[in-house]
Amino acid sequence: MKLLTSIVAGLASIGAVSAWPVEDEALVQPRQGGLQQVSNFGDNPSNTKMYIYVPTQLAENPAIIVAIHYCTGSANSYYSGSPYAQLANTKGFIVIYPESPYSGTCWDVSSREALTHDGTGDSNSIVNMVSYAIEQYGADPAKVFVTGSSSGAMMTNVLAAAYPEVFAAGIVYSGVPAGCFMSSSGGVNAWNSTCAQGQSQTTAEHWAQVVKDMYPDYDGARPRMQIYHGSADTTLAAPNYQETIKQWAGVFGYDPENPESAEQNTPQSGYTTSTYGDHLVGIYANGVGHTVPIRGDDDMLFFGL
Repeated sequence: MKLLTSIVAGLASIGAVSAWPVEDEALVQPRQGGLQQVSNFGDNPSNTKMYIYVPTQLAENPAIIVAIHYCTGSANSYYSGSPYAQLANTKGFIVIYPESPYSGTCWDVSSREALTHDGTGDSNSIVNMVSYAIEQYGADPAKVFVTGSSSGAMMTNVLAAAYPEVFAAGIVYSGVPAGCFMSSSGGVNAWNSTCAQGQSQTTAEHWAQVVKDMYPDYDGARPRMQIYHGSADTTLAAPNYQETIKQWAGVFGYDPENPESAEQNTPQSGYTTSTYGDHLVGIYANGVGHTVPIRGDDDMLFFGL
């Protein structure tokens, strides 16, 4: 899965990628400014790579955004092709860019390990990156957010489901419901054509139970969610939008068929913004394929940044 060319075309690289020496990582932080690799951030069961962007003007007790790339992408491509590093320069937050360890660089959103709280999949590795950044930079644990495109959007849903205590909000650009790619064979990083084609359809209650089963003992607050999807998506078919809305509506107790409001041509022509409650907003982009282009300024509003 690839982002639309329009997302990345014309965006220049912000800076070179460099790796902090492993022997120094336990003693000093990665330098501020530029994308830096962190090789020793803690437990890393899936060998996921961590890259971090820390602006030179870092806010006191900064927020963190975890920005997760698409299939065939990388930390560097998402750093260069998304607006979060530029926004961090003006707002002083930290951006974590995880990088998939698999050939093809999709994320594991299919295995039981990845779909379980404190499992041994990519999701656990990413959460440990967040813990590292909170400790190293005095970041505010109440202001940790997650977003991603395509496969990264799938992982955004998984993280919001399996680690609700970590994230305050998530923004999903063209994904599928958490657990939709679950492999019957337990395969890691497995493709699920039934889900991708929009044929995995069930009730809001069932989708909500999938979320709850990822962390059965949890009864606390859950992240606010914003879901983008395009009507012309042929990679992760358009029905996945409504199934994702069903999932989070089921979690929050909203009616997925009757939003509180629906605004046409918002935030732009051809988009419809539906608000189901204070924890769930859906944005359906008529005529847009895979994936919906990132709306950085709007993301900041939803995250409260």
